[in-house]
Amino acid sequence: MTDTVQEPVAEETFPYSRQCPFTPPEQYREMVEKGVTQVTLAQSGLRVWAVTGYENIRRLLTDPRASASRKHDNFPFYFVPPPQARTETSFIGYDPPEHGRARQKVAAAFTYQRVQKLLPRIQQLVDEHIDRLLALPPPVDFHRLFSLSLPTTVICEMLGMPQGDHDFIIEHSNNMFGGHSTPQQRQDAIVEVNAYVERLVAEREKKPGDDLASTVIEQFRKAGDYTRRDAVNMIRMLMNGGHETTASMLSLGTACLLENPDQLAELLASPETLIEPATEELLRMVTIGDIGVPRVALEDIEIAGTVIPAGDGILCLLLTANRDEEIFPDPERLVLSRGSRKQVGFGHGAHLCIGAELARLEMRVVWTTLFRRIPTLRLDRPLEDIPRKEGAIVYGVHELPVTWEV
Repeated sequence: MTDTVQEPVAEETFPYSRQCPFTPPEQYREMVEKGVTQVTLAQSGLRVWAVTGYENIRRLLTDPRASASRKHDNFPFYFVPPPQARTETSFIGYDPPEHGRARQKVAAAFTYQRVQKLLPRIQQLVDEHIDRLLALPPPVDFHRLFSLSLPTTVICEMLGMPQGDHDFIIEHSNNMFGGHSTPQQRQDAIVEVNAYVERLVAEREKKPGDDLASTVIEQFRKAGDYTRRDAVNMIRMLMNGGHETTASMLSLGTACLLENPDQLAELLASPETLIEPATEELLRMVTIGDIGVPRVALEDIEIAGTVIPAGDGILCLLLTANRDEEIFPDPERLVLSRGSRKQVGFGHGAHLCIGAELARLEMRVVWTTLFRRIPTLRLDRPLEDIPRKEGAIVYGVHELPVTWEV
């Protein structure tokens, strides 16, 4: 009789898949109890620390010992990074004081007051997109025809990018951030997007306009530190951040409302008073940026009784903060009326998403207009059958088939 040789059990790698789009991965339950857990990143094999819980994450994101710089060897990329990924960045990859100086160059364009001036145009674009949907026989892919198209149109107009370039921007963004691209696809997308933005910058250097790309160049020049590379990095970051994240929220937020008809009915009954808390609650429920806040410890950092050694990579799992029952009672339930800005879907601290107010405005206009104009809107197949972007830096769906009564 021979002994049976057991194969070693392969370690489960991170990111983990959600149970459904609005439910955290099963593995998070044990991780939340610990507060800090070591995980292995799927593509790079890097061992990093995952931090969970509302207070732990908020504390870490304001800790100067936690660096956002991509230049560190153990920065927790979810993929094997091409060389330019460590240097081709903007203020999201800077630490103070460089972060503040760079962010200030575009901050004025994204203040609440400035963003509110875009309301008439965004309302017009939302209505135009709904008109296009209604002109088609259902079912249609809401994600491709509406969710991706709307914020791409908005950010392209702001940056002065030709509307005919939408498909290029969306395709290359998906290859850079989609989670399943090959290293070569990711590298090619980075190179091609850089070349595209560099051509735009070269044009605006010669002939400035009243767009945000021209403003970026002007602000760098005023500060006396202009380089074309810095302008390209900044504009590329605004372009990528201005459509992919909002598109995912529009699709998943819409699906979440359709899956919770009682809450949707409340929103339809009192849109003016409920839309602001509803938007915050949907941001909390979906948390598309769950795994999108990486850091590196500059010194030893103790969290929840665990010491993260200097030089190690850290991930802040925002979904665990937004499901912390001490902050949000009964956190697995969607309750539109309780929504508040305590949610950390846009991050926290100095690196809070600069486009948060723009994204909020787009979502509010969509969700107060869409269901009024298409009251019979519904998913065309069960939500669990719709392919999702598991493992992507920005969580979302690949498509969202919807239908309505004609």
